[in-house]
Amino acid sequence: NEINFAKELSKAGDIYVNEAFSCCHRSHASVCEITKHIDSYAGKLLSEEVNVINMLTNKAEKPVSCIIGGSKISTKIGILTNLIKKIDNIVIVGALANNFIKHRGYSIGKSIFEENKDNLITDIIKQSEINNCNLVFPVDVIVSKNHSSKGQLKNLNKIDNTDLILDIGEKTIENIYKIIDVSKTILWNGPPGYFEAKNFSAGSIKIAKKITENTKNKSLISIAGGGDTAAAIKMSGCTEGFTYISTAGGAFLELLEGKALPGIKALETNE
Repeated sequence: NEINFAKELSKAGDIYVNEAFSCCHRSHASVCEITKHIDSYAGKLLSEEVNVINMLTNKAEKPVSCIIGGSKISTKIGILTNLIKKIDNIVIVGALANNFIKHRGYSIGKSIFEENKDNLITDIIKQSEINNCNLVFPVDVIVSKNHSSKGQLKNLNKIDNTDLILDIGEKTIENIYKIIDVSKTILWNGPPGYFEAKNFSAGSIKIAKKITENTKNKSLISIAGGGDTAAAIKMSGCTEGFTYISTAGGAFLELLEGKALPGIKALETNE
């Protein structure tokens, strides 16, 4: 965010338009400092992104639900803590759910999880109860011995020490369908399985198609964000079926956490 570099950049034109929402969480010369040296504006796409996320966290039509995955609870703790206060249902899937499954006393075999996070999980569960937010976890899963073998459907109490959890099971998908059906607004961030492999893509495809179906019936406002989620939706052939798919990863998540993004703040300061 060096001043002299930003001044040099500002000489390249008469007006600066930030159309890169995906960079707005970075304090870079081309994102922040430049706005002090040239007439600066938010682009159409950037404005849409910010307005959609603000709507989701402040003015969304209820019931509001969130399907959230990911590999690390530490990267999603801020989002969970913020959304629990504002959202009716949070469905936890993917590797993120492994932490909660293990916390509840079930074996997760060789599946990935984040160590030493029991206190965080306990706090999330406690906060959900205080704020009357319904937490939904997998009740069955697709497991395999490796990423290339065929999957096997198992209830949580049947997972053995050699299993890898790689997708959600049929009962879990049905439970997610029910959540989608009662929702007026839904956010999806994080696939429920290892969708890159066909054997473990069913959960992602079915969620994408169900959200698309309800969105097209005009009963649902659907917002998705994050690179993996966008890729899963594209793989499912449902890119046109969502109300809005964010172009960003880190910036999308930080705005959901309620953080002030440097790139947005710079534009507001120089209005």
